[in-house]
Amino acid sequence: MFRGTFTALVTPFKNDEIDVDALESLIETQIAGGISGIVPVGTTGESPTLSCGERHHLIELAVQAARGRCQVIAGTGSNSTRDAIAHTREAEEIGADGALLVAPYYNKPSQEGLFRHFAAIAEATSLKLVLYNIPGRCAVDITADTVVRLAEDYPNIVSIKEASGSVDRVSELVHRAPDGFTVLSGDDSLTLPFLSVGAVGVVSVATNLFPAEVAQLVSLFLEGSAAEARQIHEKFFALFKDLFIEPNPVPVKTVLAWRGAMTAECRLPLVGMTAANETRLRKTLGELERVLR
Repeated sequence: MFRGTFTALVTPFKNDEIDVDALESLIETQIAGGISGIVPVGTTGESPTLSCGERHHLIELAVQAARGRCQVIAGTGSNSTRDAIAHTREAEEIGADGALLVAPYYNKPSQEGLFRHFAAIAEATSLKLVLYNIPGRCAVDITADTVVRLAEDYPNIVSIKEASGSVDRVSELVHRAPDGFTVLSGDDSLTLPFLSVGAVGVVSVATNLFPAEVAQLVSLFLEGSAAEARQIHEKFFALFKDLFIEPNPVPVKTVLAWRGAMTAECRLPLVGMTAANETRLRKTLGELERVLR
């Protein structure tokens, strides 16, 4: 079962190559912060701009760096079913604990097409699979009916990263999905509301910066300390929002660069932040750090 706090890892670059040292250091920081798992090669990791060889290398690095100290859920989704199957099989061979499958983007399949896409992947692997619903980026919504049908028919489809922004959707999935199927928030700012209706964790961007604090928010709520979890949510809410004032992962990489953890380099078509948004992000981060002192 996937529950708790999972970090959607950024992919550090230096001169357009993977910065292995920065990635390994980032993973160590996540584990030290108490996260439940890491998600390499997701969309936060700029997966659409990675070659097949780079995908393989990043998942391999993540599994080796984790050394069983946390779970590794590899991003293996694609809008090509054949490619998604190949990536997922490869992640299984490398030793990942699971795979995150983003909904097919651009080609806008029907619900039957979505069902057959994910079913084909589930039939091709024994890995535990996490669906990823993010209609704002993929232009298609994996409806609750389709999710429930997949979870009932394929026991290795065990969870969903829900980034529709809908508390109602989470409530419906929690009510209708089979026992053991889990819902994870796909938005840091909605983690607390989603937990309140039955989600059991988050796949987080903010944990790249503050792993211990976000992990504490989730664990406090799951342990019954909702008021304390809300206090953390309130402290971090402005940052949760401002990490998306420009396309993810540009803002979070910018902050990591300010800290000296890596360069802010992203691959085209992503570009650096505007000066105005950098100023806003610095202000938000500074205010948070003053509160945390």
